Amino acid sequence: MRALLSAALLATLAVLPAAVRAQEAPSPGGPPPASSAPPPADDDLPQGGTLRVRTNLVNTYFSARDKGGYLTGLHKDDCKVYENKEEQAIKNFTQEKNLPLTIGILLDTSGSMERVLPLEKEAAADFLRDVIKSKDEAFLINFDINVELLSDYTNSTRELRRGLDKAEINTGAGTGSVTGNSTPRGTLLYDAVYLATHDKLRQEAGRKVVVMLTDGDDQGSQVKLKEAIEAAQKANTIVYVILIRDTGGFGFGGGYNMSFGAGAMDQLTKETGGRVINGGNGKHLDENFQQISDELRTQYLLSYTPKNANIDGTFRTINITCGNDVKIQARKGYYAIADNNP
Repeated sequence: MRALLSAALLATLAVLPAAVRAQEAPSPGGPPPASSAPPPADDDLPQGGTLRVRTNLVNTYFSARDKGGYLTGLHKDDCKVYENKEEQAIKNFTQEKNLPLTIGILLDTSGSMERVLPLEKEAAADFLRDVIKSKDEAFLINFDINVELLSDYTNSTRELRRGLDKAEINTGAGTGSVTGNSTPRGTLLYDAVYLATHDKLRQEAGRKVVVMLTDGDDQGSQVKLKEAIEAAQKANTIVYVILIRDTGGFGFGGGYNMSFGAGAMDQLTKETGGRVINGGNGKHLDENFQQISDELRTQYLLSYTPKNANIDGTFRTINITCGNDVKIQARKGYYAIADNNP
């Protein structure tokens, strides 16, 4: 039974920052401090995931492309993987066209998205119809001054369409929020990423992807960018951001800075193996979603048993190479923690 994103559970976000910051989150650009928590007994260790503690197996999804486009014919001998700059022996190497996929769609419904929200809904619905198969699932979250679950896990594109239809712009105090906030806070972008990855996706197996449509502007989140990135990394979730803006609405006028927020979104996506796609004013969202769909269809899964077998809570960098002219898109690393079940 999948855990529901209930208000009772996620109201804990109100007290989350103190707990999160009590164990200072690492900078995405460098390794974090080791966890002081002792590892659990072997019988209590979770099964499956990026770091399967029983076998110490690290799984990483990646895509590869050269000047001609995405590569679909790579083999194990074509690639090398390094952990903390030390080469590791590749144990498994497969192309994952048919592995079950779990997708979280995150819609920015703050005032700055008023004119483009209808375009977001239609493009997201088309994308889900194209991508979701019988063994896949998706959920929908919208975020503004609150974070709200629009549709829980389902493979029904009809139900997902109903969820998308419920999304509406919210610029004032609201009710029924995931976070329990009842006063205006701004745009809780980082909170939405944290909740989607930590509370929804961390316990899921297989490929996990978050696609977020936003202008990249966070205002008032209780977690910081580095904490949102850490949550996504621990959940082994790839984050894509379609950067989209209503340049003529909500008081921005024609002079609205199109690069605003792009730096943070670039960091969020690169650290997790995704990327930022420039959605402009939203008129070509179908093409933007198609790029993500193409990448998902050409992903590889690479697995290795790390030479450093210590479960010490440290952040380990991962670097994959498949030739000098091949660009690899993969997450930057993982956390060697016993409860890592992404």
